[in-house]
Amino acid sequence: VAYDFGIKRGILRRLRHSGCAVTVVPAFTPAKDVLAMKPDGIFLSNGPGDPAAVSYAIDAAATLCQSDKPIFGICLGHQILGLALGGKTYKLKFGHHGAHHPVMDLSTRKVEITSQNHGFAVDVASLQGKAVLSHVNLNDQTVEGMRHDRLPIFSVQYHPEASPGPNDPSYLFDRFVKLMDQAR
Repeated sequence: VAYDFGIKRGILRRLRHSGCAVTVVPAFTPAKDVLAMKPDGIFLSNGPGDPAAVSYAIDAAATLCQSDKPIFGICLGHQILGLALGGKTYKLKFGHHGAHHPVMDLSTRKVEITSQNHGFAVDVASLQGKAVLSHVNLNDQTVEGMRHDRLPIFSVQYHPEASPGPNDPSYLFDRFVKLMDQAR
């Protein structure tokens, strides 16, 4: 199930390309309605604006995080997950926009060339004991990705479907599918 906070068609194509049958639900859909669909996984999409303004999405994500279902968030979905896990977000002075932003995957030390379009970031210090930093922006050291240390939950701030590198971050969709396979 994919929450539509402003989802891009390219993300849906990439999920389908990875073997997912995708049901898109509106942003206001309560967590209990999504869980009643018995999804293999839950995707929190990109979208515009301040993540703190979508308290209904934060509440739903917090409930979903307790479900043990695999969850993958991108951009606004990443920020919503950060808030749902008890972290904080803040407004960037200039934001990250356009392509060619270098991001390091801390598990592999590989640098990915990413596409980004956001004005807010997750505060890394607020995640201590709640999530593990997985990706960092090499230009300004902001959080570009996180994962839960016990649950099948992860997210990235950038847009892996945009493939500016050309396909550097496409492994993230495969990681989501693998988590869903393991959960079944």
